Amino acid sequence: MGATPLLRSGPVRVDDYRCDVARAEAPYVELHHGYSLSYVRKGSFGYRSRGQSFELVTGSLVVGSPGEEYVCTHDHVVGDECLSIHFSPEVVETLGARPDLWRAGALPPLSELMVLGELAQAAAEGQSDAGLDELGLWLAARFLATVGGRAGRATGAAERDRRRAVDAAQWIDANSSEEIDLEGAARSAGLSAFHFLRLFARVLGVTPHQYLVRSRLRHAARLLADDARSITDIAFAVGFGDLSNFVRTFHRAAGISPRGFRRAAKGDRKILQDRLAASL
Repeated sequence: MGATPLLRSGPVRVDDYRCDVARAEAPYVELHHGYSLSYVRKGSFGYRSRGQSFELVTGSLVVGSPGEEYVCTHDHVVGDECLSIHFSPEVVETLGARPDLWRAGALPPLSELMVLGELAQAAAEGQSDAGLDELGLWLAARFLATVGGRAGRATGAAERDRRRAVDAAQWIDANSSEEIDLEGAARSAGLSAFHFLRLFARVLGVTPHQYLVRSRLRHAARLLADDARSITDIAFAVGFGDLSNFVRTFHRAAGISPRGFRRAAKGDRKILQDRLAASL
């Protein structure tokens, strides 16, 4: 596991993690030393915590709580990457949420969090002028508001089924700008539509269509952060066939319009301050 520090000062710390553990290597117990949210930006891996097992794909979120033990497994893809944001106890206290929400373990890809994860990733790569600390706080506040009483969804599926679901999610993400229906996605996995839908939702915690829409929103968030194309062009480029539908869907996910999101990515501090003020 290679960790590159991106932000070290203040109550919010950010690390870039790149894991190259081979499939043959035996998993081992690790420990969360503080509160953290790790956005899976690439690849997939298994995550075990508090007696539960999760399958994580691009857009998922690992939730860290001090003293929690966990184990990562790599049965599917070698080379997963995460952007990990760590919060001081003072920040968590200021956010004012129930402590048990930080013991969710992991979350499936949720549009409300994926778009902010992509914006934070763009900032980490220097493609956005927004501050990583402010984006980290925005993500944390959005995480707590989104999760509420919801716990991460664990899976007890067999290894073969978990691999099929993860492979299908990667195929959907790679082809999300194209027209994809349930039949086509099921065909790519070699399953009937009904069995595929049930398997995908059971393993990953979202339906294939939900993951498709969220993948499109994730790609749109990245383009809004570091691409000069118009919002209309971006909407069509990521797979939305209607601009108004894209604007409405993006606003519902991010809590802000695509235009406002782009302004935040360009470092508009008023946008960031307003969003933080509304969240805290």
